[in-house]
Amino acid sequence: MVIKSVNLETVCGITSTLPDNDKVEIAFAGRSNVGKSSLINALMNRKSYARTSSQPGKTQTINFYNINELLYFVDLPGYGYAKVSQDVVRKWGRMIDGYLEKSQVLRLIFLLVDIRHKPNQNDIQMYQWCLNYGFNPVVIATKEDKIKRSQKQKQLKQIKETLQVVEGTPVIPFSSVTKSGREEIWEYIDMVYEGFEAERKEG
Repeated sequence: MVIKSVNLETVCGITSTLPDNDKVEIAFAGRSNVGKSSLINALMNRKSYARTSSQPGKTQTINFYNINELLYFVDLPGYGYAKVSQDVVRKWGRMIDGYLEKSQVLRLIFLLVDIRHKPNQNDIQMYQWCLNYGFNPVVIATKEDKIKRSQKQKQLKQIKETLQVVEGTPVIPFSSVTKSGREEIWEYIDMVYEGFEAERKEG
C-alpha cells in the first residue's frame, strides 16, 4: 500500500469513549520503550508522526491513525512501565482490555517484543489476553539491528518458547534503523485489509 495520507484522528484517554469506526483496525501492543512509535512511523513512511521518546511510558492514550482513509493503525499504551503508580497501570490495563473487548472492526494485533531480551510476564500476559479475545497476534521482534546476525535464530526461538506461541504464528524480526521486516509486516496488513473489505461487501 502506498501511503498517501496519515491523520491522527482520535486520541482516547482513560475516561474517553472509544470511537465507533467503520474501517478495519490494526492494533500495536507492546511494553514501554519497545519501539512501537518507531515501527508505526516506519510503516507510515513518516519520520516522527507517532511521537517517539527515550522516556518510557510516553503513550498513555489509545491513538487512532487514519491511513489513506482506508484503515486505522491503533497505538495502544505501552505496558509494564515501573515508574507510574499501580493505579495508573491498572487503568491502562482496563483501557486496553476495554478496547480489545469492544472494537467491532479490530482484525489484527501486532505484539512487539524486544529481540534482545526474553519476553517478561507482562508480554506473556498480553499475548494470552489477545488469545482470550479471539486474536492470534503476529509477534514483531524489534531492534533487530542491536544484535549480531548469528544470534537472531536463537533469540527468535527464545521468544516463541517463552510466549508459547500458537503453532504457525509469525515472529517477524524488525529494525526501525534498517527497515528490515517492514515489507513483511505490510503484507499482513494488506491481507487483513483486503479480507475485511471482502467481508464487508458480502455483509
